[in-house]
Amino acid sequence: MKSYVLTVSCKSTRGIVAAISSYLADKGCNIIDSSQFDDLDTGRFFMRVSFISEEGLSGSAISADFAAVAAPFEMDYDFHDSESRMRVLLMVSRFGHCLNDLLYRWKIGALPIDIVGVVSNHFDYQKVVVNHDIPFHHIKVTKENKPQAEAQLVDLVEQTGTELIVLARYMQVLSDQLCKQMSGRIINIHHSFLPSFKGANPYKQAYQRGVKLIGATAHYVTADLDEGPIIEQDTARITHAQSPEDYVSIGRDVESQVLARAIHAHIHHRTFINGNRTVVFPASPGSYASERMG
Repeated sequence: MKSYVLTVSCKSTRGIVAAISSYLADKGCNIIDSSQFDDLDTGRFFMRVSFISEEGLSGSAISADFAAVAAPFEMDYDFHDSESRMRVLLMVSRFGHCLNDLLYRWKIGALPIDIVGVVSNHFDYQKVVVNHDIPFHHIKVTKENKPQAEAQLVDLVEQTGTELIVLARYMQVLSDQLCKQMSGRIINIHHSFLPSFKGANPYKQAYQRGVKLIGATAHYVTADLDEGPIIEQDTARITHAQSPEDYVSIGRDVESQVLARAIHAHIHHRTFINGNRTVVFPASPGSYASERMG
C-alpha cells in the first residue's frame, strides 16, 4: 500500500483535525501517524499526517478534492509521496567532515535523498565526490566574480531540479536574492559559539576561554547571516584536560550529527517555519527505520 504525508499550517481554530481525518477516511485512507502543534503565541496551527491508501489511490487522486476542505481554514498544505526522494545539492569548501558524513549516510541508505551534485569553490573533495559517481561542480568565488559565480549556481539549481541546498561547511555568503528564492530550502551548519567567538579559529578561541560545552546549530538560511530559524542543535561536554585539537575533533562530530538530523527532518516533511522559529515534529517511535529506508 502506498504511503503519503500531508503537511498543514493555518490559523488555529476548531474543527481542523476533524476535517482532515474525515476527508482521509472518506478517501479510504488509514492514518498511521499524526503530530500537531497549536502555537498559542502566534495563533498558528501545524500538523503532519502520515497515512496509507487502503484502496491503492494515487496521491493526485487523494488530494484532488482537498482544496474544498482547506479553503474554509485558509490552509497552506502539501501532499507528499513517502517514496519520493528529495533532490539535494551539497555545497562545501575546505572542511570535509560534514560532506563525508553525508555521503556515507547516503551510500548506506540512512539518508534517503538524491544527491544531484556537489558544488565547491575549491578542488579538495573533487576525487571523493567523483568516486561516489556524483557530479562535482567547481565554482570559483572571488570578490570580483561573486555575481557571476552565483548566477552559475542558480543555473545549476534550475538545471538539476534541486529542491534543497545543504551548506556542508560552505564558507561563502549567499546573496539575499538567492536566500529569498530558496526560502525554507537552504540548510546551513555551524558551531554554536556565535556570537561570542567569531572569525578564524573559533575552537581555539573557545579553548583559550575554557569553554566546557561544544555545540553545533543547523538552521534555515535567510538574508540575516547565521540567524535563520533553527532546526536542530546539540552539545558535547569537554574538560580542562582536552586540547584545542580535541575541541576541533569533537566539534566536527557534533556538527556532522546535527546537520544529518536536520536534513533527515526536512526531507521527511517534519519541519515547519514558524516566523523566526521552527516547529520540528520528532519521528514517532518505530517510524525511524521506515523513514530511514525511504
